[in-house]
Amino acid sequence: MFVYKQLARFDGWVLCAWAISLLTIFPVVVLLLSWSQPAVDIWQHMADNLILELLLNTLFLCSGVLIITAVLGTGLAWLTGACSFPGQRFFSWALLLPFAVPTYVLAFVFLGIFDFTGPVQTYLRSVFGMGLRLPDMRSTPAVILIMSLSLYPYVYLLARGAFMSQGGRMVEVAQSLGDTRTSAFFRIVLPMARPWIAGGLFLVLMETLADFGAVSIFNFNTFTTAIYKAWYGFFSIEAAAQLSTILVGLVIVIVMFENHLRRKLNYSESARVAQKPVRVVLQGPARWGATLLSSLVFLMSFGIPFFQLLVWSREIWTEVQGNFVHFLVNSLLLSSMAAALICFFALLLSYSHRRHPRGIIPVVVRFATLGYALPGTVLAVALVIFINTADERVVSLLRYIGVNRDALFQGTVLTMLLAYAVRFLAAGFNPTTSSLQRITGSIDEAAKSLGVTGVKAIRKIHIPVISKGLLTAAILVFVDVMKEMPITLMTRPFGWDTLAVKIYEFTSEGEWQLASLPAVVMIAAGIIPVIFLTRQIEKT
Repeated sequence: MFVYKQLARFDGWVLCAWAISLLTIFPVVVLLLSWSQPAVDIWQHMADNLILELLLNTLFLCSGVLIITAVLGTGLAWLTGACSFPGQRFFSWALLLPFAVPTYVLAFVFLGIFDFTGPVQTYLRSVFGMGLRLPDMRSTPAVILIMSLSLYPYVYLLARGAFMSQGGRMVEVAQSLGDTRTSAFFRIVLPMARPWIAGGLFLVLMETLADFGAVSIFNFNTFTTAIYKAWYGFFSIEAAAQLSTILVGLVIVIVMFENHLRRKLNYSESARVAQKPVRVVLQGPARWGATLLSSLVFLMSFGIPFFQLLVWSREIWTEVQGNFVHFLVNSLLLSSMAAALICFFALLLSYSHRRHPRGIIPVVVRFATLGYALPGTVLAVALVIFINTADERVVSLLRYIGVNRDALFQGTVLTMLLAYAVRFLAAGFNPTTSSLQRITGSIDEAAKSLGVTGVKAIRKIHIPVISKGLLTAAILVFVDVMKEMPITLMTRPFGWDTLAVKIYEFTSEGEWQLASLPAVVMIAAGIIPVIFLTRQIEKT
């Protein structure tokens, strides 16, 4: 009877949900199957020389970044979300601008400025003598600091929303009961915001594990760089796949822990407090200390790096502008195609969930959007293996029936687009499904009574209503794809170099100035979703 009911509910939307979720299932299955042929020699070499280093580096990097982003993101969120001080309105949105700067761009700018041959140390040696040297920038603390400056907005964004809803009333109530302002913050306000802070830290941890560009610029070995080196250094895609399974295992454990933690955390507040936030007016040294801290973080994470990029870009504009157009066109084409494909998948997935809100489909939808937690290097390895295997089977079949072809899918843009779809489907799905919730059942019933059903209803009624959500999804995906480095670097066909690829190639050779122009374009494109995020926050 159960099977009969499930089959009765089966329709095209169910098929769409399962088909899209297979895009995430396949990479994981392919990676697990790679252990059927372990790369014994390479694994012996890595066990003797690399594995311990990879584990320790990953542990130190994740721990350091989590601590700094928790302190910076939470502290700045409280200051701009619940307090009043000079510059508060400016910093409330300006502190989100590091979202627009890819981690690897911030990394090479800091190296270019503070390295031994950079302008800062050169100037200091001219003033204080040739013996002066700053601490080495190619070190673990430097990597942790730079990644923290790039990733703290994840915590800031979510925590600020929580603090804005609380306002200063929590502090006032606690003070009326004998608490100091500091004690009230740590005993009441901060625990109330824990679910949001934990959500931001989860995103920070995923981005830290997935990062390839920044750690490669600093020659800091992690699992993502080891996967790349196993493929392109040892020429063993099997070893790269097997290394990827370790990283996937870490990601799955973290996702399960985050889901468990989210179920346990259950905080609420009265509607009266949430509707009428009152800001804490800072006085004395705290007033200007808040402005100084916000200014310092803004300058270090966005202001100084962006200004330096503009200076470098101006210096080399005439030298690279001809070749630059080609890289820009490739980036725009790939980002546009990926945005269109992902928004189409997101629309199908959202309607599948809408038509079947209970049962197995919500689980399938959740699994389909978990690709955001998979690092780009992992997806690149898994999908290349899958595409190559499928290509061999199809070519063999074609030869059997008399059609001679060497390859169909290998080395094509298709592999890149599929990897982008898995990685960024969540970015397209969330705005789309949120907009779709605005369409109530009564609207569908009214349309049905007028004879407007099926695809016609979607085209004439639903699409106009959710158009803003789709536009937001398209912009977010467009910018994410333009900034994505490892997938593009590892799966691009010949002649499809993009801005991200050229940044990697220039920075790997220490050519910071040549990498500045494509970096400026990326940041300019990344500011667009930051504006959307800021407006959304101010509406809450």
